[in-house]
Amino acid sequence: MKKIFLIPFFAMGLMPLASRAQTYTYEKSIALPGDAGWDYLSIDKVNDRLYVSHGNAVNVVNLKTEQPVGVIGDLKGIHGIAIDNKANRGFISDGKANAIVVFDLKTLATIATVPIDGKDPDCIIYEPYTDRVYSFNGDSNSSSVVDPNTLKQVGTVELGGGPEFAVSDGKGNIYNNLEDKNSLDVINVKSLKVSANYPLAPGGGPTGIAMDIKNGRTFSGCRANKGMSVTDIKTGKVIATLPIGAGVDAVAFDPETKLIFCSCGDGTVTIIKEENADSYTVVQSLKTQNRARTMALDTKTHKIYLSVAETEPNSRKALPGTFKVLVYEMK
Repeated sequence: MKKIFLIPFFAMGLMPLASRAQTYTYEKSIALPGDAGWDYLSIDKVNDRLYVSHGNAVNVVNLKTEQPVGVIGDLKGIHGIAIDNKANRGFISDGKANAIVVFDLKTLATIATVPIDGKDPDCIIYEPYTDRVYSFNGDSNSSSVVDPNTLKQVGTVELGGGPEFAVSDGKGNIYNNLEDKNSLDVINVKSLKVSANYPLAPGGGPTGIAMDIKNGRTFSGCRANKGMSVTDIKTGKVIATLPIGAGVDAVAFDPETKLIFCSCGDGTVTIIKEENADSYTVVQSLKTQNRARTMALDTKTHKIYLSVAETEPNSRKALPGTFKVLVYEMK
């Protein structure tokens, strides 16, 4: 009888994560200083740090201890944080300053402020194929391209619409949601031109985006229809639309577990399973907290992190001393 029970239990431990039951539950919250608004979260996998945009500062959390370890301050109104481990530099999009602020990933010290020609830089990513940093500028419908070594702007991409989140395939293309055009731009990083534009219908008002590079699929969270559009990047066709919560902002994909996460302002994270490249299933509606709309995924631990604060009744104004990061783990 012992063998009957021991063998399947051992075998279950050897099963890949994508084959196991996958349910997310609340683990803890991490209190952070400051009372301003919040936006993107980013993870530095090399240095095990979480960066949380927070009004005019960035809160920094050690992911090993899950405790705050620093603040990057004296900013004007920030949105996102991009990580370039090759140069040991981080890049912050300071929307109100129309600039990119550069800091040292080890010391968190500010290195430089790079003025750009774009207005209101919002999303920001590091693109490894050409070793460049791209900001996506909400008020100028453009992307500013910065050399992370010289810290100079080296190009501009005209996008043809209002940009939201973007993701690189690491092979020479960036995929960027255009919120006001209900479509997806494909940017050629060599020519700095939009090489294609794909409609996301029935999706509308796309914000967050993630990518399964191996299968050539992008996942765009769309607010207008409360749906996630799955696009085949070879054909530009939407092959599936999945129901998600209201007020989606961020989207993340875990290539090991094959789970897609859509964090929504209605206090939910819709978790979707990629069964294969063309088949998807909603497996969980995770309850979080109202207005916990932004998120980062740690692909090492498979935890997700969402920033949020308590707010005044019928208001978006944060209550003092309530800002935190919510942590959810996979069981």
